[in-house]
Amino acid sequence: MMNIYLLSILFSLVFLITILELVRLRKLKEQYSLLWILMGVLLLVISLNVKWIEKLAGWLHIEYAPALLFLFGLLFCFVFILHLTIVITKLSQQVLRLTQEITILKGKGSELHEHNR
Repeated sequence: MMNIYLLSILFSLVFLITILELVRLRKLKEQYSLLWILMGVLLLVISLNVKWIEKLAGWLHIEYAPALLFLFGLLFCFVFILHLTIVITKLSQQVLRLTQEITILKGKGSELHEHNR
């Protein structure tokens, strides 16, 4: 049977390699990859230090210490989803503003075309 910590280490390594490969292939922008790389490294460091997980789990009164790894992953996902929501909100505002500007410019272009006739 595979140890949960070993599984976590393997997952972290595969995850980091995948992120780096996606950046290399330009399928993931560097600005977004930094958060994912940070998460992968953090998970790897925590997975390599079982005593840290067990101490922290004890302080937080978590009976099954490996559950703390999943908690970290879940919290990271929440933070990353919040970050992406903020990015989407900014992009939506920019698209709206650009659409309005294009409409205004089209209106001015139509006026100039009518004026030149």
